[in-house]
Order: sequence, then C-alpha cells, then structure tokens
Amino acid sequence: MFYVLSLGFVVVFTIGLGIYFMKKEDANAKGKLKFILGANVALFILMLVAGTISAFTGASFAASGTTATATTTSSASGLGFIAASLSTGLAAIGTGYAVGSVGSSALGAVSENPKILGKTLIFVGLAEGIAIYGLIISILILGKL
Repeated sequence: MFYVLSLGFVVVFTIGLGIYFMKKEDANAKGKLKFILGANVALFILMLVAGTISAFTGASFAASGTTATATTTSSASGLGFIAASLSTGLAAIGTGYAVGSVGSSALGAVSENPKILGKTLIFVGLAEGIAIYGLIISILILGKL
C-alpha cells in the first residue's frame, strides 16, 4: 500500500511541477522542468521496481512455508515472473523507439521518392520484430516455471 501511495504522490508532484514551470515565464524554467521531470521519472521507475520485487518475493516467502528448498523455489519463480515481464516490456520500449526513428526516416525518404515505399516498409517491419522476440523470450521463461 505504501508503494501505491508513494507512486501516486510522485505522479501528482510531477504533474504539479510541470504545470507550475509551464506557467512560469523564466528563461531557465524549461531546463529546470526537464531536470525535475527526469528525476521524477527515475524515482518512479525505482519505486516501481522495488515494489514489484518486494511484492513477488514477499508473497512467495509467505506462501512457501519454512523449508529452505520451498523458499528458494518460490523466490526463483517470483524472479522468473519479473524476468518475463521485463523481457516483454523492454522489448516493447525498444520497438517503440526503433519504429519511431525508422518510420520518420522512411516517411521523409518516401516523400522525396515515392518509388521506395516497399523498401522502407521492410525496415519498419524489421524494427517491429523486436517486440516479437521479447514476447517469445517471455513465453520461454514462463514455460520453464
């Protein structure tokens, strides 16, 4: 519950600071806003990771009992779920970045020469393949648990 409230506070604080610095007419306001938003995003991600790890490992320790073998197995399965979610999530983030870069470049190239549309679609499709690889790795990890 503490993590949910803390994450909510970080989100509200970030939105409030964003509104404050957008309304403020200062030459350095934009630089300060970028720094504060970056710090808040980093804090948000750290708190989210800490909450996820404690939720998975805490629940597995509570359900495992008192034997060391059951605790190790449950902790490993909890970390396996975290690994599966990270492989899919990070692959999706990488895909978004790649498709954004390749897609904008392809659009510029096609606007200059419409004959190369088919070639540019191949590069966009290759960039989208990153997400499929992440999903396959996630399925393989979940299959081992």
